[in-house]
Amino acid sequence: MDPFATLGIARAFDVDLGAVERAHRELSRALHPDRFVGCGSSERRSALAKAVEVNEAWRVVRDPIRRAEALLKLAGVRVGEGDAPKPGPEFLMEMLEQREALSDAKEARDLAAVRALGAAVEARAGDAARSLSAGFAQGAGAALVAKLGELRFYRRFLDEVSAIEDELAAA
Repeated sequence: MDPFATLGIARAFDVDLGAVERAHRELSRALHPDRFVGCGSSERRSALAKAVEVNEAWRVVRDPIRRAEALLKLAGVRVGEGDAPKPGPEFLMEMLEQREALSDAKEARDLAAVRALGAAVEARAGDAARSLSAGFAQGAGAALVAKLGELRFYRRFLDEVSAIEDELAAA
């Protein structure tokens, strides 16, 4: 499936999410099951299948990681977690240190430290996304797989930060 074609937008990493969301809503409205009540069963099934495809396309395009993966796959580049080149030892060591600091902050129940670590990694994730954007604009293709791998690391870290924030705020 080409999520960009499904939503009727250009294949690009930089997308206007507001415009894409409007396109998604319009397609969803046009494919809503209530519009096909009087139609035959095959037409209803076809509309439902298309609606499912539109919803999946929206989930892919609105997520920068999944959007980058889709663009790379459409360019013939393998992008699964196991296909990505391993990040360099410096990056891995730095992420290990960040995780240890996050664990220490959690154990100390230091919400401010957790948020500071999250903000620092959020900034790095933004840098990685901007690098992806620039790379896609230049047609870098396979060279972007490593940067996508970094962005995945940052996402997992930020998910953990969010869970710890929720846990500490609830206490």
